[in-house]
Amino acid sequence: MIELFIAFGAGLISFLSPCVLPLIPGYISFISGASLNELLEKKRINPVPLILFSLGFSFVFIIFGAAASFLGQLLLENSNTLRIVAGLIIIIFSFQLIGVININFLNFEKKIYTQRNNNIWFSFIVGMAFGFGWTPCIGPILGSILALASTEETILRAIILLSFYSLGLAIPFVLSGYLIQRFLMFSKNFKKNINLVSKIGGLILLITGILILTNQLQVLGYYILNIFPFMQNFG
Repeated sequence: MIELFIAFGAGLISFLSPCVLPLIPGYISFISGASLNELLEKKRINPVPLILFSLGFSFVFIIFGAAASFLGQLLLENSNTLRIVAGLIIIIFSFQLIGVININFLNFEKKIYTQRNNNIWFSFIVGMAFGFGWTPCIGPILGSILALASTEETILRAIILLSFYSLGLAIPFVLSGYLIQRFLMFSKNFKKNINLVSKIGGLILLITGILILTNQLQVLGYYILNIFPFMQNFG
């Protein structure tokens, strides 16, 4: 199912975006209750808080996806119009990422500050705050996936779609905390490529938007299934 791969890739691009990647060490330090120097001495940290943090923002994104799909179900009789609108929205967001246009409110970021708590579920709550607080910053990417979710036939399919998006964001986050030293080296070397990743992500979204607009996305999925037959299990 091509939408799932697009959603997972969008999650990876969100992780590598300029407003997420540089903040990852700070979030890891905060939810683990250790300073960055202490994390470096430990080399590896307990992955449970990282997983709970990821479940927190995943929960928020999945709720967003379910809501988008529910709205799409209400407009089901105008499904063709909804598909065209979703395609146009994704194309506009892709232009923002590529740098063709600059919509100011999509550059806005809202930080939510909390005090450290030793409760194990604290990480889950902080993850939810991350999901709500940084949504405007990753808006073009997340907004494109939500637009795609609104065109799904059922709410369950939209939930699965946003789950894959969340996985794309969560997997590198958990790995970056578990292998903190390697992540810091990667982050330092990768910073010069952040803008390039945003542009590549924008191009992928542009192609996706055009395919949705022209009702050709499923055709692309058909060819991909022929190349990778095992993907039929995700359909």
